[in-house]
Amino acid sequence: MMRNFGNGGIGWGGWFVMVAMMVVFWGAIAWVVVTLIRQNGARSQPGPTGSEPMRILDERFARGEIDEAEYQRRRELLRGGA
Repeated sequence: MMRNFGNGGIGWGGWFVMVAMMVVFWGAIAWVVVTLIRQNGARSQPGPTGSEPMRILDERFARGEIDEAEYQRRRELLRGGA
């Protein structure tokens, strides 16, 4: 006895879901790869970290390149103040 399963399969809705899930899967893989590459690149680039900007600001103030008002303003900006 043969049964009819509706033209051989899952229909248009099922195909759409499968294609959408494949796009989501490969998109997630690409996102993970890009994120890992960006994190490794950020670690390898030298730059001012921690108290380095504050040390440079202190040196500029000590050499007289900036006045006290400018020093205070920039120090507040570096600390995250408004």
